[in-house]
Amino acid sequence: MISLVSCNDKQPHVKRQYLNHNWSLLKEADNSLVSDSVSIPSTVHKELLPLIEHPFQGNNEDSLQWITEENWIYKTIFKVNKEILAKEHITLNFEGIDTYASIELNGHKILDTDNAFLNWQIDVKPFIEKENELYVTIKSPLEIELQKAAANPYQLPEGNRIYTRKAQFQYGWDWGPNLNTMGVWKPVYLEAYNDFKIKDIYLKQNSLNDSIANLSAQVTLSKPVSSPLTYSLKINDSIYPYKITDSLTVATKTATQELHFEIQNPKKWWPHNLGEPYLYEVEISIFKDEDLIDQKTINKGLRTVELVNEPDKYGTSFYFKVNDVPVYAKGANYIPQNSMQDLVTDDHYEKLLNDAVDANMNMLRVWGGGIYESDVFYEKCDEKGIMVWQDFMFACAMYPSGDSFRESVKKEVTQQLTRLRDHSSIVLWCGNNESREGWHRWGWQKGRSQQERDSIWEDYRNIFQIDMPKYVAEMTKEPYWESSPQYGRGNPKYEFHGDAHDWRVWHDAYPFEHFEEHAPRFMSEFGFQAHPSYETIRYINSSGEVDIKSKEYATHQKHARGDELIQTYMERDFPVPENDEDYVYVSQLVQAYGMSKGIQAHRRARPYNMGTLYWQLNDCWPAVSWSSIDYFGNWKALHYQVKRDFENVLISNVIENDTLKTYVVNDNLETEVGDFKIEIKDFSGKSLFVDTIDSSICSVNAGSSELIHELSLNHLNLDLNKIYVSYQFGNHKSIKTLTRPKDLKLPKAEIKIKSPKRNDFYEITIVSNVFVKDLFVFSSIDGHFSDNFFDLEPNTEKSILFYPKSEEHGVFQIKCLNDMVSMSVK
Repeated sequence: MISLVSCNDKQPHVKRQYLNHNWSLLKEADNSLVSDSVSIPSTVHKELLPLIEHPFQGNNEDSLQWITEENWIYKTIFKVNKEILAKEHITLNFEGIDTYASIELNGHKILDTDNAFLNWQIDVKPFIEKENELYVTIKSPLEIELQKAAANPYQLPEGNRIYTRKAQFQYGWDWGPNLNTMGVWKPVYLEAYNDFKIKDIYLKQNSLNDSIANLSAQVTLSKPVSSPLTYSLKINDSIYPYKITDSLTVATKTATQELHFEIQNPKKWWPHNLGEPYLYEVEISIFKDEDLIDQKTINKGLRTVELVNEPDKYGTSFYFKVNDVPVYAKGANYIPQNSMQDLVTDDHYEKLLNDAVDANMNMLRVWGGGIYESDVFYEKCDEKGIMVWQDFMFACAMYPSGDSFRESVKKEVTQQLTRLRDHSSIVLWCGNNESREGWHRWGWQKGRSQQERDSIWEDYRNIFQIDMPKYVAEMTKEPYWESSPQYGRGNPKYEFHGDAHDWRVWHDAYPFEHFEEHAPRFMSEFGFQAHPSYETIRYINSSGEVDIKSKEYATHQKHARGDELIQTYMERDFPVPENDEDYVYVSQLVQAYGMSKGIQAHRRARPYNMGTLYWQLNDCWPAVSWSSIDYFGNWKALHYQVKRDFENVLISNVIENDTLKTYVVNDNLETEVGDFKIEIKDFSGKSLFVDTIDSSICSVNAGSSELIHELSLNHLNLDLNKIYVSYQFGNHKSIKTLTRPKDLKLPKAEIKIKSPKRNDFYEITIVSNVFVKDLFVFSSIDGHFSDNFFDLEPNTEKSILFYPKSEEHGVFQIKCLNDMVSMSVK
């Protein structure tokens, strides 16, 4: 039966004992001790750090490849108390082992592992003692992969990494190092209980409207139970006061039961830019003879989500509806935060996800070459209202589909679905990154027989077209998307159907204006590189200098043409400085300038385009990369620009046929009404043209992009290189220049800066006698600026805040494009 029993004073009978401390690490070849103070989670690379040069500095990565060639042993001795030993069931649980491991407990081999994404659970009741010795021998993946490749009748793209179910980026990427880590990379614990425990709870949302939410708690026990059980349901720490729609009869032949309940006048979960990401706290407890056996708490947001992928007059749409509202997706692609995942803390997740929210992002795509993220990542996305596009962990390759591999993938997919499906932030499950596009467009079929091509494609079809959609449909309510993109830049359909990865800018060296001329339906990848912060460059170089020409720094540029392409685009649009500090600064301006063209073009094209996710949010090591936030958490110019470009109300302009067109994009759920003013000024601030529109006739509908002003520039007889445009719509303001930055005839600026300290932050006030382009404020100490890389109107004070990481006194310096242009003219 279901009962409203209070269990505040009761403790569950199910007990856990974590085995996260007092481990040792040994190299198997000579049984030599590396460390006897290892804590789990752990990777071998991290444990070796006191003994090796740091792989993130200089060119040390190259000399550390031997680590992956060795086998390693984790061992621990642990005691178990009488209460646990007396339990009927005792299991040993490994939440993640990377990857090929043999495990022994008290001299008994109990498990072999071969998938880093699986949770392994073993019954150890027959082997457990009061004092125990546990060995985890982890084998190098390289020889195992060679053997698997040799046994395959044909060579698969791209390399032997495809045979091992572990993070694919560890094998090296065009933004990351070859650091193929091994280790016990997630927690280890004993779980002990009598009779049964809760294996899983899935809160299924059957229906939702403004007046009522109908839900089912699908409770799965570790085994069928024939004796009477009492279930307690609490919502938001109150014993469930709502109507029970049916009663529970405990079955003897199934371990799964459903508790049906309703919530009146439910609060909905929304992406944070549209509403409150409200979460209900649902606690379910199970009693037997008034004893609390087990309980679980789930924080659940109530919302509907739909992927709208339908034919229309342009091609095929691609957008998300949340609570029946079309939502414009604004965000980025997310990669693992560290090549050594055990160095990532809850604080790292908190900061990075706060940085995403601060930049007005409402979606992150968890890219398929990384990892299924830790629970804390999804929990914080739930809390912060960040939608998650979740790739399964397959990227840029074709994968085998033999029985054992397919079975391992099935376990991986179903385990991850079970673990993550209650997270309201997840709005899409995607099969892979670029594998379909690679097969059809990257030459992978060249030189293969028809039989071989058919066999490889059948393997792909088995996993991504048969198995995955089946499991997603059966186990979740969220949509499935086979592969991202639906079409890449090599197929002309990429503009008109589904999601797109457009790399004509960057890889094909197309000018940034390409973004303005070719907006797809949903841009799920596009990007441009820039150098990281001065702090990061100094860390990489053993000299501690901002030297971007050093051999050490060169090893942190993983794209073969990366430096060449940065230079090419800089020469097109910006002055090219000679000294390295200025070059780094301008490289970030180039990145922000080009990506802003893309983001704003996509948003102007709403509702034809309904999403823009750039590559990439973050870094896994210090590097030259496409990220907007570097490895040490420093915002590049791009992230500050993204914050402006992702505001719910965006004023955006474009010049077409000598006509300046001004759009207002409104992502809010309500119509925006306001006075509109456009004013053209010279760089001294003198007004050259003004036009206004009264609020009585100036409004922008909810969820739309509207052209609100057109201006022919021909008759104004203005030198566009000597002017800027000031916009105001209601309370929203923006300033823009209209030509390439290198062509601007910017005057020398006299800039005054004041920076008094206010408790734990500095208030920095800046004023200039002339227009200043791309003002960059930086400090001798680490910290975060509330705004940066901004344009400054003449004789107009701007205040920003600086939050230092230490008590050390801050000294502030500035750079601006005015100085760079002056230098280039000389």
